[in-house]
Amino acid sequence: MEFEAGDRVIAESESTERPPRRGVVEEVLRGEPHPRYRIRWDDGHETSYTPAGGALRKAEIEPSA
Repeated sequence: MEFEAGDRVIAESESTERPPRRGVVEEVLRGEPHPRYRIRWDDGHETSYTPAGGALRKAEIEPSA
């Protein structure tokens, strides 16, 4: 799946002891077939991220309360 700037995403953890990370795609650095994204994580950190197959997915929109 390819993502665009502004998409909310969830990165699955490789460890069962860590929860998934949530963030926003700030920039698409490289597209398919080997995508790379600049993501600002909800904890305030920003990284360049190259997802392994199935490791990154679009976050569901949470309904307003």
